[in-house]
Amino acid sequence: MSQDKNRALELHKKYGTNERVVKHCETVTKVAEILVEALKERGTQLDERAVVTAAMLHDLGRNKTQTVHHGFVGAQIVEEEGLDGAVSGIIRRHVGAGISKEEAVQLGFPEGDYIPRTLEERLVCFADKMVHGDRIRPFEQEVRRFAAKGHDVARLNKLKEGLEQVLGSDPEQIIFSKLRG
Repeated sequence: MSQDKNRALELHKKYGTNERVVKHCETVTKVAEILVEALKERGTQLDERAVVTAAMLHDLGRNKTQTVHHGFVGAQIVEEEGLDGAVSGIIRRHVGAGISKEEAVQLGFPEGDYIPRTLEERLVCFADKMVHGDRIRPFEQEVRRFAAKGHDVARLNKLKEGLEQVLGSDPEQIIFSKLRG
């Protein structure tokens, strides 16, 4: 896995990612790795390499735009760099709690559904929502932030509930329990 992280750091450097964004990506990766381990302990199959790589690169597109388009832009960059489709798919769908086909049209995205569907996509999307800057924080803080901006809180809560079903436990509790040691 460290090879994947090193490759991601090289891409961040190549595209001029600022240190704040890199630290955010590293923290999101830490959260994602905790959830990957919990899933592996349950015997759940998933593409760990894609999760780690995408978590490290999920905000790469912020080098070109600070809008919701950064997910799509970042996915294009990693595709141009030759990374596999699982990684670009995770990056493309990590924004918010996903972007529906209708919302994509309104935002000027290429036609498509940007809702995280695979376990890997949902895991990175959730990990990103647990991190503000480089701080891991309660999920409820993101829910309140979403609500204040008028975003779809139901979709955000559904993201957490779906992971809870797969994990058999609250993902937030798993994360904070692991961090406490």
